[in-house]
Amino acid sequence: MSIRKSSARKLLAATVAALCSAAFSTQAAEVALARLDCGGQPEPVSVASFSDTMEHAQLKLPLTYSCYLIRHGDRYLLWDAGNAVDGTPRAPKVSIVDQLARIKVRPEAVGFVGVSHHHADHTGQLASFPKATLLIGQGDWDMMRSAEPPAGMDAKDFATRRAPFAPWISAGAKVEPLTRDRHDVFGDGSVLMINLPGHTPGHHGLLVKLEKTGHVLLTGDVTHFHENYRSDGVPTWNANRADSLASLDRFKKLAANLKATVIIQHDPRDVAKLPVFPEFAK
Repeated sequence: MSIRKSSARKLLAATVAALCSAAFSTQAAEVALARLDCGGQPEPVSVASFSDTMEHAQLKLPLTYSCYLIRHGDRYLLWDAGNAVDGTPRAPKVSIVDQLARIKVRPEAVGFVGVSHHHADHTGQLASFPKATLLIGQGDWDMMRSAEPPAGMDAKDFATRRAPFAPWISAGAKVEPLTRDRHDVFGDGSVLMINLPGHTPGHHGLLVKLEKTGHVLLTGDVTHFHENYRSDGVPTWNANRADSLASLDRFKKLAANLKATVIIQHDPRDVAKLPVFPEFAK
């Protein structure tokens, strides 16, 4: 055997071994999920306002704002970034950064920030993680990077909504606009962003596979309360009603087929489905 062939075979063997090792490492990564407190509405809100068919006209319920930290081995994904810590009534009392400090996770350790959609109650603390790769639906990213507000939105509101995205719009931070049906965040199928348009053009939910708990589905804003979830309620401000209903139908079928734990991010009745931070579901 020539020296050249021997070297080539050794290189091939080393490459295969490295790939196998990487695959094994990825498969073996422990996945864990925790809920972070990202604010709350000071007064109960009308459930009817979250449905364009005027159902539940007399019902008022508390509204909560939740963010989530997914730990994948020694890597992290922050899902949604809640309300800004700005002293307003619905602002969280403790920032995401300070909550993460309790488990000794610094902002720069968060490799990915996935946002379900561009609304301010899901992006308020986004700019605290400028080193992270932003994962966002293409439709929402197109809106946020546009110089002009979309139809029906005034310039001041649009500027406020874009502000948390500044590190990615103008400062060169890494962004991955998502165009496919699902996005495999860590490459092993354990954490998937699912395309669920309707609430906004690029709206997504999150599917997390945990070893002990099983599958967990985070809604984003595909629905807001148990009542709307059961009756397919669509808020009047959703971008597209037909897409909203199709996405909600898909979400329900995913939940049924996977026997998933459904967590409606704005419904305080679902907060107890996960351990109290700093504990994680595994």
